[in-house]
Amino acid sequence: MNTFTRLLIATGLMVTATTASAHAGHDAGTGFTSGLLHPMLGLDHLLAMAAIGFWSVRQSATLKNSTPLFVIGGMILGAGLAWGGMSLPGVETGIAFSVLLAGILIATMAKLPTAVGGLLVGAFMVFHGFVHGTEMPAGAALAAYLAGFSIATLALTFVGRGLGALMQKTDNRFGRVLGGVVAATGAFLAAA
Repeated sequence: MNTFTRLLIATGLMVTATTASAHAGHDAGTGFTSGLLHPMLGLDHLLAMAAIGFWSVRQSATLKNSTPLFVIGGMILGAGLAWGGMSLPGVETGIAFSVLLAGILIATMAKLPTAVGGLLVGAFMVFHGFVHGTEMPAGAALAAYLAGFSIATLALTFVGRGLGALMQKTDNRFGRVLGGVVAATGAFLAAA
């Protein structure tokens, strides 16, 4: 199977996730299973995490290597805010804009300083983590749920990173088009 075919399959799988499942109070299970499935069931979560991984491949070695830490740190901080009973205004808008901006960063092949890129990634993930925290099923074990969504989040980030590494070996136009598709999806989610 050639690289282009793999990219088409990966893109197709990412786009077939449902748009609103991650925000509908789904009952995918409790504890670990629910946490593991939550990031995978919503197009917004799936695209944001994979897109950040994809984008990180072209960053400085420091930012590239620390991106998973920024991703998981932001997720845990956001979930902690929700579990602590705090509110976070504009959560859905923040999530949609994270997808939009991640797509723009990919399409423009933007390289950011480590501090700026890390702060941006962490801020994106606070919104996603907050939603994960608020949608933890009643009766779920907090540690198991946290472990589940942390593993899924990192897996999506590394899938995006792998796709980004593959795309570096192809024409830059493919990456730019993919970034444009992600950005357009983010704009659609923001308008919906």
